[in-house]
Amino acid sequence: MTYTITPVRERAPFLLRRELQHRLDTLARSHRVPGAQLVVDTGAEVVALHTGVADAATGVPFTPETAVPLGSLTKPYTAALVMLLADDGDLDPDDPAADYLPELRQVPDVTIRQLLSHTGGLPTGPDSDTAARSTVARYLSSVCTARDALFPPGSDFSYSNAGYVAAGRLVETVTGMPWHEAVRALLLEPLGTAPAFVGTKASGRPVAAGHALNTATGRVRPVQQNLAPLEAPAGALLASAADLGALGSALAGRTAVLPSAVAVEMRRPQSAARPGALADGWGLGLALYRQDDQLWYGHDGNAQGTSCHLRAEPDSGVVVAFTGNAGAATALWRDLADDLARIAGVRVPAAIAPVDLADAVGLPECAGTYVNGGTRYRVALEPDGSPTLSVDGDLPIPLRCYPDLSCDLVDPGTGRPEPGGRFHRDPATGAIDRVQISGRTAHRTGLA
Repeated sequence: MTYTITPVRERAPFLLRRELQHRLDTLARSHRVPGAQLVVDTGAEVVALHTGVADAATGVPFTPETAVPLGSLTKPYTAALVMLLADDGDLDPDDPAADYLPELRQVPDVTIRQLLSHTGGLPTGPDSDTAARSTVARYLSSVCTARDALFPPGSDFSYSNAGYVAAGRLVETVTGMPWHEAVRALLLEPLGTAPAFVGTKASGRPVAAGHALNTATGRVRPVQQNLAPLEAPAGALLASAADLGALGSALAGRTAVLPSAVAVEMRRPQSAARPGALADGWGLGLALYRQDDQLWYGHDGNAQGTSCHLRAEPDSGVVVAFTGNAGAATALWRDLADDLARIAGVRVPAAIAPVDLADAVGLPECAGTYVNGGTRYRVALEPDGSPTLSVDGDLPIPLRCYPDLSCDLVDPGTGRPEPGGRFHRDPATGAIDRVQISGRTAHRTGLA
């Protein structure tokens, strides 16, 4: 049976809007999120809502125009830029990226398509503080090396900020414009989005601060964004939910901003892209989420103290966009998605579902140290044999493993499982040789 989204409501539009507004207000309070925006566009009608304040320290209210740091939701914009250049004949997605970027000469087989779909085998890249002390050329030549390659290009998936630093560099090389200028001229202005970027003035546009919870006082406090300038193509954009909705409409083929061939190619599932806990598949700059018999497209983004989400379903034309200015807004988004099904008849996939807990098994052979560039993952066994995961020496988090080698991360405080990733076996030896956690793959270097 095929599930169909029904945009026609029995209730009057103002009653639908009022109920959704009430839920947004209530959920923002219960999750301690200072402010949020929601846009639901069915093609026939648009419901645009906002709540709370943009900055808890000043009390400046959220507005429909308030721009929120998008974090990784910047990546679909960068991918769209690259594909617009491809549509103009300036490049071919299947060209080796090193043909345009000599900084990638150590990984000569990685294609532009693989950069955009996280299937090039590139590590994620260093933290922003380290990246801020480098140039783009030095960053790419030191990160994108044969020594640090995680797998042969085109054979698997590992989420990589470095791949999008390279994609931004590619845009600059082909257009002769800085990435900020290229995304403004070729994409933001055609979409009707007023440009705003982390680290630069927003030309008078209202901007939301990210927020963190002070556990000692129970209050939220504003936090500073921390992004190296060279990382801009991977995470520097600020936008409202309405702006994200405009991008979603273009990706769904509802506007002329993206030619139909570009939107279709970006949505096309890439065969090697198995993102595990992040989504059900990946296209070019887009995560793929399965809901019932339909495939939604979009991306999630988290900057310092923000959580932003975009979903678009091209068959129906429905687009849902959400922004929140606190880390806890991720949980708000998931609760709100449940409410959208009940209130508005829109079943939007907020995240992939965890594995049935009844299937959990022991997996002692997973213990060991795994490396992704400069990031080290250590899987250790507790006295009872249950595994834990620590990243770069942080406090260990319980893991729950399953027969298919997938695993959940278990919240130590609540015991709630969240999809974490999966282990891999070497097809030749049968030994576990890699782990993918939150979409990032690391190869095994030794026993625990």
